[in-house]
Amino acid sequence: MREPRDAIKTDLKTTKSASSPASFPLILDVDDFKGDFSFDALFGNLVNELLPSFKLEELESDGGDSLPNGHLRSDANKYSQGVSSPLFPDVEKLLSLFKDSCKELLELRKQIDGRLYNLKKDVTVQDSKHRKTLAELEKGVDGLFESFARLDSRISSVGQTAAKIGDHLQSADAQRETASQTIELIKYLMEFNSSPGDLMELSPLFSDDSRVAEAASIAQKLRSFAEEDIGRHGITAPSAMGNATASRGLEVAVANLQEYCNELENRLLSRFDAASQKRELTTMAECAKILSQFNRGTSAMQHYVATRPMFIDVEVMNADTRLVLGDQAAQTSPTNVARGLSSLYKEITDTVRKEAATITAVFPSPSEVMSILVQRVLEQRVTALLDKLLVKPSLVNLPSMEEGGLLFYLRMLAVAYEKTQEVARDLRVVGCGDLDVEGLTESLFSNNKDEYPEYEQASLRQLYKVKMEELRAESQISDSSGTIGRSKGATVASSQQQISVTVVTEFVRWNEEAISRCNLFSSQPATLATHVKAVFTCLLDQVSQYIAEGLERARDGLTEAANLRERFVLGTSVSRRVAAAAASAAEAAAAAGESSFRSFMVAVQRSGSSVAIIQQYFANSISRLLLPVDGAHAAACEEMATAMSSAEAAAYKGLQQCIETVMAEVERLLSAEQKATDYKSPEDGMAPDHRPTTACTRVVAYLSRVLESAFTALEGLNKQAFLSELGNRLHKVLLNHWQKYTFNPSGGLRLKRDITEYGEFVRSFNAPSVDEKFELLGIMANVFIVAPESLSTLFEGTPSIRKDAQRFIQLRDDYKSAKLASKLSSLWS
Repeated sequence: MREPRDAIKTDLKTTKSASSPASFPLILDVDDFKGDFSFDALFGNLVNELLPSFKLEELESDGGDSLPNGHLRSDANKYSQGVSSPLFPDVEKLLSLFKDSCKELLELRKQIDGRLYNLKKDVTVQDSKHRKTLAELEKGVDGLFESFARLDSRISSVGQTAAKIGDHLQSADAQRETASQTIELIKYLMEFNSSPGDLMELSPLFSDDSRVAEAASIAQKLRSFAEEDIGRHGITAPSAMGNATASRGLEVAVANLQEYCNELENRLLSRFDAASQKRELTTMAECAKILSQFNRGTSAMQHYVATRPMFIDVEVMNADTRLVLGDQAAQTSPTNVARGLSSLYKEITDTVRKEAATITAVFPSPSEVMSILVQRVLEQRVTALLDKLLVKPSLVNLPSMEEGGLLFYLRMLAVAYEKTQEVARDLRVVGCGDLDVEGLTESLFSNNKDEYPEYEQASLRQLYKVKMEELRAESQISDSSGTIGRSKGATVASSQQQISVTVVTEFVRWNEEAISRCNLFSSQPATLATHVKAVFTCLLDQVSQYIAEGLERARDGLTEAANLRERFVLGTSVSRRVAAAAASAAEAAAAAGESSFRSFMVAVQRSGSSVAIIQQYFANSISRLLLPVDGAHAAACEEMATAMSSAEAAAYKGLQQCIETVMAEVERLLSAEQKATDYKSPEDGMAPDHRPTTACTRVVAYLSRVLESAFTALEGLNKQAFLSELGNRLHKVLLNHWQKYTFNPSGGLRLKRDITEYGEFVRSFNAPSVDEKFELLGIMANVFIVAPESLSTLFEGTPSIRKDAQRFIQLRDDYKSAKLASKLSSLWS
């Protein structure tokens, strides 16, 4: 098929005119459709053979120009003129060719269908054979697996048997080796089982210095064996003669072995010391390794540590004391001690670090040696220094403050504890094996810490006592130097020792220092809370006592001023000279009272500031230490309230005395300055005087002056309560005072002006109840101004003043002449 087809292709390319399909019959084969078959190529080869061909040479010979699409212009004209010239002249030939092709294609399809059918039959047969072969293979594989399983089981059984045989052989070899060694040991044991103390007939092994390690190992084994045998026979059959004999023989061996081991150990220790002095670390390590067979090398470790210069040189101990305490121990200070301890502990740490390098290179178990070394450092060198540094004073006979008092001991204890804790941490970093260095350090201070809370509280009490004595001494010096040149009234208040916020701040500073030591010494929250509460309670007691005593001293001034006032109260029948002297003395007593009032207000103000300092200190420093323990914070708050109750009681009594002092002076001023003509002018027809009376002016000026300190000293509810009480007392005093006078209408206007002046002043109290009372007084003063017939209408708007108004109406100068009692009888009923 391919050759004719190729011939057709060639012919199509070379021939100029189409040939008939009969001259070249079309022959298609199935193989032609294999590979890269293309229907377009097949169709092109079939059609191109019969398509008309135009030669460019012929077209050019016609003389026509070619157009851009490849057709001749003359042809185009022909086409445009309608000349019939068919483009496919051989269509009929193509049609016959296509029909033949279809027939051949149908024939090919039949051939292919037949071949496919045959292939399906062959595939079915082959598939059946393949399945049968696979089934046979599976049976064979199953049998093969069974064979392999039996083989594997057999191999496992043989392996186990071989392993058992190997174990038996190994055990037998070990038993043989053990028996051989035992025989050898028995020979050596027989040598030691001679007469006691006879070590001259021993094997050369036990005297050869080059085989010391082997001799030491054998000696230890022999001794262990002999001791076990003695113990075993002594327990199981102590009455048997043979066993007793054996035991006695072994006891001789044990004694000889012990003697030999001691001699060998001493010899090794001597060699170790000699090597240590020459710094021959290799020899030291060899000796230490051999000595480790004797009591795990404990003797070598302890011997090495005990021979360190810092433990045997007395001068080292003296140098430690001089470095920390100085040449004059009595003049030392905590700061110098802290500096000395830092230097000493750094030197100790450096020394231990150097020893650690040697110990690591020499001993098989360096951590155990480091434990012994550090323990010896703390228990011997540090303890010896602490014993000299921390001499516990007596709580019965306290050291004087010239010697530093208990505070000096506590500061020394804190410095020593803190620095020792630091060196313990440094030694832990250097290395101390399994030693609990922190616990050991704590034990060094256990005796001091057991009684620490008592010493801390006793120190605070001592500081408070000394401070109070100092303040009293200063007060006495001030009194003695300031008496000359002061008036009698001024001495009452100035001679009293005032409360000082600076002193309270000093109390808090003491307490803060004590609390810092509590934090240092107490690691458990419960213990810390207990110590903090006890120390804070001391502060509460000190501040409470100090404030209460200061307020009581300030009250003494008020009491003395009151006594002065009572001393100069005279009767009515006295001479003018006596009255003048009494008036002068009363003014002096008033000045003393005013001075005492200001002093007490200053004391109250400073007391409030002091309490605020304590509360702030509690909130900032104490609360966070008490909150982790249930109930501790609430208990401290309750104690704080209880402690301040005595100061509050003293303040309350003093404020009451202040009111009494102010009211006494107000009464004195009213009595001295108020004239009968102030409210009943003899010439009623004159123009009324709208100025307040002299008594009113003096009273208001006095109150403004004296209460200035109260406005500054008191705050909040305390201020409101004090001013309210003072206002009520002033209202009552004025009512009683005015009951002594008779009022005409112009006097009523003058009274109303006084009431207005008083009301404007008390308005600064910010006490609504007091303001209301003075407003009612202003309304009630109208009973002196209105006409008698208008009095009944006066009470219609304010019925609440009827009770006091009834007394005021009786003070009208026309009360009897106008017969107001009968006219107003119905109103009072």
